[in-house]
Formats: sequence, structure tokens, C-alpha cells
Amino acid sequence: MSESSEREAKRRARLRWITLGEAIAIAALVVSGLGLWKEWKSDDRPAGPTQVVEARKPIPLALRGRAQDEGRSLEITPVEDSHAIESLTITPEGSQSPIEVASDGVLRASDLEKALGDKAAEGKGTHRAAVAIMTRYVEAGADRNASGRYVISYRWEGGGLFGGRSLRITGLTRA
Repeated sequence: MSESSEREAKRRARLRWITLGEAIAIAALVVSGLGLWKEWKSDDRPAGPTQVVEARKPIPLALRGRAQDEGRSLEITPVEDSHAIESLTITPEGSQSPIEVASDGVLRASDLEKALGDKAAEGKGTHRAAVAIMTRYVEAGADRNASGRYVISYRWEGGGLFGGRSLRITGLTRA
């Protein structure tokens, strides 16, 4: 009987530990429940959902121009890399003929010369033409529209005895 009483004592000791473990688990459950109830009933929590990250605000479109091919064209690109141009409509001030530019943003000098017509300034040196640029572009996956006033700088080249003259674009600035 000593073996069976020993086994009985070990079994009771294990039962005691299981009961103690269960009691600790129940106490932890009660404490967690009280904490949850207190947080749920608290009046100092915000009414709406909490915003963890601020929403990204759209960046206004700004354009820059770079003369290419000795002034025969002007590449118009957005200053911000997150903008992608879909189309540009350039209308010289006082002109009724807008210039449509594709998504590559390249304005040809011949197109500007046609749009300016007889309103183009004559003479040597650099001249300026005020233009309105309407832009469709994409920013962060959203289609956007923008318009702005810019100044295109140009000069005349050629025009000697046998050659015709041609317009050469030198730059683009914000008006």
C-alpha cells in the first residue's frame, strides 16, 4: 500500500497544481475583462476612428521647359516626379488657335510660330510670349487638371537674302 499511497499523493499534488494554474488563468481573465470594460466605458476616448497616418496632400503642378535641338522644340515636364503629364493645351495670349501637345510634352517651334501668327514680335534678340497652359496629369493614381500662366522665350534665326527665318524657343518660365 505504500506504493498506492505514494501514487495517490503524487496525483493529488498534480491536481493541486492544475487547480492553482486554473485559478491563475481565471484571475487573468477577470483582470483583462475589467480593463476592457473600463476602456469601453471611458468618456475620454475620441468619438471617431483614430487616424494613424496623415493623408498625403496633393502637390500643385509646376512645369519647367528645356529647349532641345537648338531651339526647334521645347520639352515641358513637371517639376515634381510624382506627376505624369497626360496632355497639354498651350494657348498664346490673344490667339484663338491652341496648341495640343501629347503626353511626351514636346512643343515644336513651328507649332508656336503658327499659333503666334502675326502677333509674334519682330527684330533681333529674345522675345517673350505669354501663354496659358491647361494640363491634364496623374498624381498618385488620380487624374487631375491644372492651368497656369507661363512665358515662352523665343528668338528669330536666319532670314538672310535667300533663307527664310524661323522661330527658335529658348525657354519657359512661370508668369
